[in-house]
Amino acid sequence: MGVSDEALVAGMAAGDAQAAAGFVRRFQPRVYGLALSIVGVPATAEDVAQEAFVRAWRFAGGYDPRRGGVAPWLLAIARHAAIDVVRMRRDQPYQPEVLLAMISGTEAAAGGEWAADEVAEADRIRSALAVLSREQATAVVLAIFYGLTAKEIAEREAVPLGTAKTRIRLGMARLREHFEVLDE
Repeated sequence: MGVSDEALVAGMAAGDAQAAAGFVRRFQPRVYGLALSIVGVPATAEDVAQEAFVRAWRFAGGYDPRRGGVAPWLLAIARHAAIDVVRMRRDQPYQPEVLLAMISGTEAAAGGEWAADEVAEADRIRSALAVLSREQATAVVLAIFYGLTAKEIAEREAVPLGTAKTRIRLGMARLREHFEVLDE
């Protein structure tokens, strides 16, 4: 029988290197997958996953099992780390032409040099975004890749807040359906 998740966290809090290694091996795929779904770039997702594990190790002593399981605790840490990265990217100048090129798939053809895995992931995202209406795709890209809030998207797109929220929610629901179909 394996060591429980809680025992691994307790071991990390006590400075046990083997517990930390076991913790990383156990949760690495889920943390990386979550990070990749938020940041969208494999190399950045690896950095986010590493940061999440560093934060988990740093705060392992504060983990309280009465507040929830280890996996939700760790995935919340990973989510926050990924959002921090997205928000830092958000400070980069926003060009509507870049967004439109990204959605339509002409960005790579415009002379950008991408690694093979980035091209494959970008193609996967583009095909998923193609199933959305233009308004939904724009709202999803602004929310996910640029980290804008629904209120900021509403202001940028000159639509009511409820419309922006609906576009994000419906777009995300359709993307979820799309990726579930592809993963089968």
